[in-house]
Amino acid sequence: MTKQKIEFRDPVVQSVVNKFVVRSDVGFAKYKKTLRDDDSDVFAWLNHLQEELMDATLYLQRLKEEISTLREEKALLRELNDIDVVDAFEVKPKKKRKSRNI
Repeated sequence: MTKQKIEFRDPVVQSVVNKFVVRSDVGFAKYKKTLRDDDSDVFAWLNHLQEELMDATLYLQRLKEEISTLREEKALLRELNDIDVVDAFEVKPKKKRKSRNI
């Protein structure tokens, strides 16, 4: 194993590099070899890549759905905030206020 000292100017890059190292350790623990030592053929590597990209697409879709749900909930809360309940039988819109873009 090679050790290397790296000075990071960007903490985001440092975080990603640390995740690569952890991911490499997990893979080595599972397969008992490094990527360099894996003699899979080109088709196997392409298959691995395709599977990873398919998983990434699923994660993207799930996140998009979560964001859409949050946007809908936020819009509903804005609408509810614009309603004045006078009594149990009368509901009227509040006076318009300046819109805030959030």
